[in-house]
Amino acid sequence: MMKFPDLGEFRLVNKILQGASPLKMESPAYRSWIPAGDDCAIFDGWLATKDLSVENVHFRLDWSSPEQAVEKHIVSNISDVSSMGGRPKIALFGLCVNRNWDEEIRNRIVAAVAQGFERRKVTLIGGDTVAGDVGMFSTTLLGMTDGETTLFRSGAKPGDRVYVAGTLGKSAAGLWILMNRPEEAARFPRLVEYHLSPKICEDAGAQLVKQGVRGACMDISDGLSSEANHLALSSGVSIEIDEEKMPIDEDVLEMCDYFGLSPLKFALNGGEEYELLFTSNLTKKIYISSNCDKNTPKSDEIHEIGLVNRGCGVYLNNKVGGRITLNAQAWSHL
Repeated sequence: MMKFPDLGEFRLVNKILQGASPLKMESPAYRSWIPAGDDCAIFDGWLATKDLSVENVHFRLDWSSPEQAVEKHIVSNISDVSSMGGRPKIALFGLCVNRNWDEEIRNRIVAAVAQGFERRKVTLIGGDTVAGDVGMFSTTLLGMTDGETTLFRSGAKPGDRVYVAGTLGKSAAGLWILMNRPEEAARFPRLVEYHLSPKICEDAGAQLVKQGVRGACMDISDGLSSEANHLALSSGVSIEIDEEKMPIDEDVLEMCDYFGLSPLKFALNGGEEYELLFTSNLTKKIYISSNCDKNTPKSDEIHEIGLVNRGCGVYLNNKVGGRITLNAQAWSHL
């Protein structure tokens, strides 16, 4: 029997692939093609997305464990597929090993990658490994929808209601604590944990489609203010959000009260939330079933926060009766 040469890179790759989910002979039932510009592109029916996670930009190993860093990376990809109503199926994974990582960190990252994809029944079919001055994870993820319907950013129509799945502000609040008051991290452990390793309902988009949602949808990776503007611009509509209806997370409210901060800023501009922002004209109650991860309380709740109108732009109706333009406040890496 032929064996891999006994080289470090081959041993690492072999460890990642050991126990991988089997590749199923299945392909999308519905053929479609959509170029870049949404949370996923679509080619021949496959949903396709790619995310990078760079050490000291997206994760820090002095804050998080190797397992948390890997989980956050995987979730960032899966939320893109979910936002279009799909389920992840196949992945290609790239790993840049930081030359300064010791053997224990390398082994823990390799195990977390292998287990993270296998636990979700995502088949890892290939990738690449290199070494460099900082660590980096790169995943190309392919998914498919359960049926003919796909959710797009451009699907909002006047008269639709605007919804958020889950609560807002958690990740940004956790990041603020780590950056500004790390000695208080134990006081708000769920916020810190959510920033380091977010737990979401990973099939939320598929559940929405199954219930008849046919509006616009995207995941909140760059903050509600930015994503609402993306939806409005992509759909050629205006969006009106009611401050009183925004589901600011209870721990965020408590944390902001403790430190004297504005919870609204975390809810509007906080990135890496990975909850879904979507629109729908359904009159029946929309819900997410309780098979979601309960490490994030209220992760399966749907909150109506506004309305889609004719026109352009995004507006916030504040608690004192005023109406202001809500500009995008997206994080930029450049």
